[in-house]
Amino acid sequence: MKAIEVARFGGPEVLRLCEVPDPVPGAGEVVVDVAAADTLWLETSVRAGAGGAYFPVTLPYRPGVGVAGTVSSGSGGRRVVARLGHDGGGYATRVAVAADALVDIPDGVRDRTAAALLHDGVTALALMDVVKVVAGDRVLVTAAAGGMGALLVQVARAAGATVVAAARGPAKLAALRALGPLAPDAVVDYGAADWTDTVWNLTGGVDVVLDGAGGDYGRAAFDLVVDGGRFSAHGMPAGAFAVADPDLARARGVTATGIEAVQLRPDRFRGYLTRALRDAAAGRLTPLIGQTFPLERAADAHAAIESRTAVGKTVLTVA
Repeated sequence: MKAIEVARFGGPEVLRLCEVPDPVPGAGEVVVDVAAADTLWLETSVRAGAGGAYFPVTLPYRPGVGVAGTVSSGSGGRRVVARLGHDGGGYATRVAVAADALVDIPDGVRDRTAAALLHDGVTALALMDVVKVVAGDRVLVTAAAGGMGALLVQVARAAGATVVAAARGPAKLAALRALGPLAPDAVVDYGAADWTDTVWNLTGGVDVVLDGAGGDYGRAAFDLVVDGGRFSAHGMPAGAFAVADPDLARARGVTATGIEAVQLRPDRFRGYLTRALRDAAAGRLTPLIGQTFPLERAADAHAAIESRTAVGKTVLTVA
């Protein structure tokens, strides 16, 4: 079978397509024929050698944090989606998966849709329970044209919030406007120096910031939160999580949470994933899949994610 392997840390070019033996399932495992593989921004850091103690891998390793496809052993024929580790080998034509990690894909939901919801859909729904967005809230979503950001826009709008979506560049803003009934109420280009002024003029301050960007964007967004508001710093593509100053947050009554708030036990993860897939089947949640790449072009997928030119979610497809 074909699989992507990483023999040394480095740029996207270290993702090499190899011929490897088919997986042999162990006790409690099944083999899944992969149709689509999830990709995450975090995977590009791991591949570059920046995973550190939190996301360690041992070279050589096979990347791929999750897959959607069809079970070909055991209870064959089931369409399923499953989360893997950061060396889980999901960038492959087949993968052995623990049977208790499988979640069935509902009829009417495409494999690539399931893969796109595997992590981002789960995190988006979990964040809504943590931050507790309610009708009437003014919500700012940063990195809104990313895979998870576009889902956060939708679930916040469905909750009855007024949503301002911040992203960079006309292509990403256009994609946000095209989200249909759950498109944001306003879009703002944070490539502009006065982007925070624009948000303030639109809202008079926000009750909630869902920060998927981090870095300077997240730190600037914190200043837009009104006293008593909520600030979630769960993204870091701009360099680091935008951790709120605890003294300042306490003085203003702002509830600040980080990515640790959505580190979920396996049973809770599967519960949120089941909800996300059910919502997709009902048309209530639609991932913004901006680009797909065949397995052999995994390096191009990582390059698009790292350059921040990718719109929405990037998915690998397997013939």
